[in-house]
This record gives sequence, structure tokens and C-alpha cells, in this order.
Amino acid sequence: MAIDRTPVLKRCRQLGIDPVVMGINKTSHREPKRRRRQESEYGIQLREKQKAKFIYGVLEKQFRGYYNRAMKIEGITGDNLMMLLECRLDNVVFRLGFARTRKEARQTVRHGHITVNGKRVDIPSYQVKAGDVVAVAEKARDLLPIKEALISSEHMAVPAWLEVDIEKLKGTVLQLPTRDQIDLDIDAQLIVELYSK
Repeated sequence: MAIDRTPVLKRCRQLGIDPVVMGINKTSHREPKRRRRQESEYGIQLREKQKAKFIYGVLEKQFRGYYNRAMKIEGITGDNLMMLLECRLDNVVFRLGFARTRKEARQTVRHGHITVNGKRVDIPSYQVKAGDVVAVAEKARDLLPIKEALISSEHMAVPAWLEVDIEKLKGTVLQLPTRDQIDLDIDAQLIVELYSK
């Protein structure tokens, strides 16, 4: 399995992402290198795609698959792409506050600590649907990483398309997210333009 081992803060600096988006509260004091020449249109589009891939922890082949699925859904392809990425189970676990970062959420799912509608799901790319109930499995409720995540996520706002019950360690997908409800600074239209060349 391919793994991206690039240091997170370094990659955030390269792509111009605030580390808080990744669930990390550290800040880097290094100054980014000044670009001497103007970035091309292709370079700007490529950076948006790399930003989306890095934030959601998706590699190229899988990202291309999401783009192809987004094209088949009715509506704006860029908005559909962002909706598909946001509905990944590992992202939902992160958004509900059951993990501190998306990488931690991915590992929590892979280890079988998350259930969807009462059934154990260990596939991070599983697509949640409206009405799904995502919960921490009974055996995993006392795990230290999940307890630490709940403490650190108290200040995080849960998106409007999700509802969380911290006492019962479960959350409900109220509806599929619209582009307005996704608070990431990604211009999905540039990604569509890049792939449609």
C-alpha cells in the first residue's frame, strides 16, 4: 500500500495550507521561499489538486476515480467531487471529533473501531449516506486516542450536515454536504479544468 511520508508541516507550507485544517495546532516559524516567476495556469490548477489530495489523504489513482464518479452525478462536477471526498468515512470520523487528524481517523477505521448503522466498517473510503449513524464500537470506547481526540475536539465546530452525541459517542449524517457547508479553501473548478484538458 502506498503511503505519503512527507512531513505534514513542510507540505502545508508548500501548498499554502493552514495546519489547523489538518487537525494540527503546531505552527512553523520558517519563512516560505519567495517565487521569482509567476506561476502558470497549469501550476495553479495542479496546486489545487495536490491540496485536495493532501488534505483528504488520497493518492492519484483513487482521486481520479472520485473525479470520474463526480462527472457521472448530476450537478456541478467540482461540487460533486468535494461532496464525495467529504463523505469518506475517515473524514466523517474526523469531523465528528472522534480523531484528532484525518490520518488518525483513517487508522481508527482500519483497526475496526468504528461502526456504521451498527455494523463494523474498516474501509476508510466507505461513502456515508444521509441517515447513516456513525459510532465508536463498544470495545473501543475506552481507548486513549479516542478519549484524547474528544478532549482536543471540544473547541471544534461540527459541520451543519452532521449531528454528534458525545455522551453516546455517535454521530448522524443529517444530509449530504453542499459546497457551502465544506469550509476548505479549495477551488474545485480548477481541478475540473485540470482533468478536462
